[in-house]
Amino acid sequence: MQLTTRSRYGLRMLLDIAINGGSGPVRIQDIAQRRKISVKYLEQLIRELKKGGFIHSKRGPKGGHVLALPPGEIKIGDVVRILEGHPALTECVSDETVCPISSDCVARRIWERATQSVFRELDSISLADMLGQARQCAVTGFPCC
Repeated sequence: MQLTTRSRYGLRMLLDIAINGGSGPVRIQDIAQRRKISVKYLEQLIRELKKGGFIHSKRGPKGGHVLALPPGEIKIGDVVRILEGHPALTECVSDETVCPISSDCVARRIWERATQSVFRELDSISLADMLGQARQCAVTGFPCC
């Protein structure tokens, strides 16, 4: 499974909001500048993350984006599912109708178990965990992402 920029950049954006949102909403232009991601692309991701219940937006001159949940309640697996559309290692795992033998296929069962294993791991990591690692990177002088 290869994650697209949707998941990678979406997580960077959530992390940026967690790091910089302590004093109020974070502007998308500021995120784009810090994370080297286009505003237009971030706007697309913001819509999906708002639908997923991860971000609230505030309009106006002091507007921007804030986390809708505490960082400890945002699981990385949930973010990936929202941004990638329930990814799987193989197409037959997410849609068994693509293969006429998928119900009896031993290989499909392996890919299904492997996909579940990946998401079990991603579900065990929260945005708070990432935030802790980012703060540690800041102490050591390394960029967080």
